[in-house]
Amino acid sequence: MRDFALETFFSKWEFSARHHMTASDAQSMSIAELMTLANRPMEELGELHLGYTETWGAPLLREAIASTYDSLNASNVLCFAGAEEGVYTSMRVLLDKTDHAIVVVPNYQAAESVPLDICAVSGVPLLEQEAWRLDLDELKNVLQPNTKLVSVCFPNNPTGAIPSHEIFKELIDFCRQHGLYLFCDEVYRLLELDESKRIPQAADVYEKALSLNVMSKAYGLPGLRIGWIASQDTALLQKLERYKHYLSICNSAPSEQLSIIALSVREQLLNIVKARIGKNLIKLEHFFEKHANLFEWTQPDGGCIAYPKFLGRGGVEEFCQSLVEEAGVLLLPASIYHSELLESPQNRFRIGFGREGIDEGLAAFDEFLELKHNSLAP
Repeated sequence: MRDFALETFFSKWEFSARHHMTASDAQSMSIAELMTLANRPMEELGELHLGYTETWGAPLLREAIASTYDSLNASNVLCFAGAEEGVYTSMRVLLDKTDHAIVVVPNYQAAESVPLDICAVSGVPLLEQEAWRLDLDELKNVLQPNTKLVSVCFPNNPTGAIPSHEIFKELIDFCRQHGLYLFCDEVYRLLELDESKRIPQAADVYEKALSLNVMSKAYGLPGLRIGWIASQDTALLQKLERYKHYLSICNSAPSEQLSIIALSVREQLLNIVKARIGKNLIKLEHFFEKHANLFEWTQPDGGCIAYPKFLGRGGVEEFCQSLVEEAGVLLLPASIYHSELLESPQNRFRIGFGREGIDEGLAAFDEFLELKHNSLAP
């Protein structure tokens, strides 16, 4: 397998940089804070049995997850150790060397690199100059007789783009017409800045869709490592479950119990996250307005990450390297989102706004720009 560029980059900088300004998740909380929010006694966790759990996931957890969909039940949910295991398992089960897959670009690297290790893959762009609109014409152009899967991510990582309801329906219709599986990464769903842009969960509206989600992003609980695939295709879920036997086998019992508790207060959790995102976005707007000569800023449709363009001299790779080494401010440069399928956007970087502590990071960022003004100015 190819190196996972993002994780390789993070292994060096994520816990050593003073200001982690490119985090992809919302601010997390302690177990005590979660239990207090849910009005549950801490003693409840002390009674938890630390044995193996069910490979599919605890029944109460699957029921809680299913309740977040419009038309599914617990039998339509398979739990994984985070979202990444769900991505890997789905691609390995669905695809073989005779197949062809279509993947949106830019993307979370695993969505591209895992299929590329299995079969032929074509990329379809989100059009940078058209507010990251999904290019449905190109999707139709790259269709092949052996195409089996279309993989998308909405709200998109890293752009935060969400297709219109009309484009999403056309995507579903296209997949249904050609009998294609639709793998839809929905980990940032529920963090739309304008809720009218929220599109349906694919598994609710298409019989051959796989909806991926996780406790890590919108709920801000990445340490639980609980993700899931939801699908109407229960026979496919059974195949995924059998592949999982070779990976994690089952999830952590404490993580499952804490996820059940978190989902019981999901609205409160989401309200906390969305309030923080709203405040942080205002701060980012002011920051990039102040430095408009160096950056092109566009507010994302959803999620807690954005993908601004660097306009200064030297290019974004050199800029991000200097920023983290000299000011301790960590951003993800465009090279982390390099695609082997299509030419990917250049001179952009990912910045996160879902966590606390953004003021200190922006202050260090601003001081760096003031010091480097003459050498960075275009």
